[in-house]
Amino acid sequence: MKTEANIATISVPGDLDVLAAPALKRSLEGLIDGGCHRVVVNMANAGYVDSAGMGTIICELKHMRQEGGLISLVNVAPRVYRALALMRVMDFMPVSRAGVRRSVRELDPSVLPEWRRTFRVAAGQMAQVRGRVECLCEGLPLKADEVFDLTLAVGEALGNAVDHAGERGVLVTVAAYADRVVVDVADCGQGFSLGPDEELPEAAADAERGRGIKLMRMLTDSASISPKSTGEGSVTHLVKLFSNSVVAR
Repeated sequence: MKTEANIATISVPGDLDVLAAPALKRSLEGLIDGGCHRVVVNMANAGYVDSAGMGTIICELKHMRQEGGLISLVNVAPRVYRALALMRVMDFMPVSRAGVRRSVRELDPSVLPEWRRTFRVAAGQMAQVRGRVECLCEGLPLKADEVFDLTLAVGEALGNAVDHAGERGVLVTVAAYADRVVVDVADCGQGFSLGPDEELPEAAADAERGRGIKLMRMLTDSASISPKSTGEGSVTHLVKLFSNSVVAR
């Protein structure tokens, strides 16, 4: 289990059956009771889920919802996905199949956004900035869970920017297009580059940092970091695709 702020990832070690479900329940309850509001459960090693496993997932999801948070499943094997679909688990939580990721095409440079907002991160105002991004995204064709995840991803990007460059010089831009919302977090640090498909070295188990980009990629459809086009510093580029092509202002 790995945690970062109020986000955690748990890897299920094998089949999620009546024998394994209690351990997952203890882990989830410990995180929720400890104040964690977002848990991503990695199901890559689970080839089977029985009713006890599903019951644990639904029960703890309800527990998390009562606390204002969210649980999702990722890297779900095809047979497990089918079982979850039959039980309509996807009606209550985000579930992502193994090896399936939405393709994010490059935007034509000539395409202008429907609207764009840019604002500076003032000293001690990170929470207010996250709230402003969330408010802007609530007017877009995104599910509440998708807004929740994007806001957390922006929080990760903000944390990295402030850590590398301090609050001074950090800018956030939110832009809505026909099929997506794009959030850019720019800083004035030393600069860094990481393409959308480029991987960072695995962080040590006891490392305090180094997992932010992985979390941002779990929470969005695309996350990359590039040098600023002018001046010093980096821009973290986050993309969340819409399920339809209608953009609300």
